Order: sequence, then C-alpha cells, then structure tokens
Amino acid sequence: MKLGYTIIYVKDVPASLAFYGKAFGLTTRFLHESQTYGELETGDTALAFASHELGQGNMPDGYVACDESAKPLGFEVALVTLDVAQAHVQALQAGAVELKAPQSKPWGQTVSYVRCPDGSVVELCTPVG
Repeated sequence: MKLGYTIIYVKDVPASLAFYGKAFGLTTRFLHESQTYGELETGDTALAFASHELGQGNMPDGYVACDESAKPLGFEVALVTLDVAQAHVQALQAGAVELKAPQSKPWGQTVSYVRCPDGSVVELCTPVG
C-alpha cells in the first residue's frame, strides 16, 4: 500500500489549481476537460482537486465542504520549503488567510499555517531533521 492521491473537494477546480500555482508555485499536471478534476505537480503523491458534484456522487450521504465550514477541517496539506517566511507572505498575497504566522518548533523546524480560498489548510514547513 502507498499513498497515491490527496483529493480536496472544492467549488471551482480550475480556481483552486490557479491559486495553488500563484500562492505556492505548483504547476498543474492535469485538468480534465470537464474541469471537475485536476492535479498539481507534487511528486510521487498527487495533490488533486475534485468538484463538489463529483464528491457528492462519491459520498451520496454528503460531507462537510471545506469552503462552507466556518472553522478549518481537521486535516492539512503540508508543503515543504526552505523559506517558510517568504512562502507564507506569498500565500497571503495570493489570497490565503493566516491561521498561524511562521514560528520555530523545539525540534528545529519552522512552520506556518494558512487557509486557502477553497477552505483547505496548508502547513508551510521546513524539512524535518
């Protein structure tokens, strides 16, 4: 078993792909012609977005949409960078909302947290160790 995809259900797949490109410098690897599913270039494990319509088809009893929740959902996507402070500012300039400013952890890692316009939470962090 290995992790293949992290898929976030969103209102507007192309908008989420564009935001992640502007905020984090990630390029779009794939966008289906229906514009209801897309992936970012993130290495072996794909970070993907699917429309709420696809999500509702997969989970007919419903789910909590990130963008409709007043509080962030209990998960995050962690993006590793050598310059958390710069990445944090870039994300805010692109339209993210600050959840926690960059800070140093006792184990030496620097981390920050932002909430994206689609409601997803991103941790920006330096490599561990």
